[in-house]
Amino acid sequence: MKKVVILVAVSAALGACTPREERATGGALLGAGAGALLGGLATGQAGGALAGAAIGGAGGAIIGSATAPSSICVGRDDWGRRYHYEC
Repeated sequence: MKKVVILVAVSAALGACTPREERATGGALLGAGAGALLGGLATGQAGGALAGAAIGGAGGAIIGSATAPSSICVGRDDWGRRYHYEC
C-alpha cells in the first residue's frame, strides 16, 4: 500500500507542467501528509487519518495554486505609461 501511495505522489508531481500546477501539486502532497498525520494522531483511527488527508490535500492544493507567481509583468514605456506583458 505504501508503495502505491508513493508511486501516485511521484507521478502526480512529475505530471505538473506550469508553475501553478507544480505549486498546487506540492501543496496537495504536503497538506495531505500533514492532514493524515494530525487526523490520525487526533482520533487514533484510520478514518481520522483519511479524513485529515482529504481535507489537508484540498486545502494545500488551493493555497498552493493561489500562491503561484504570476506570468504577467508590468513595465513602463518611454513616456512613463504602464503596460502589461508576458514574462
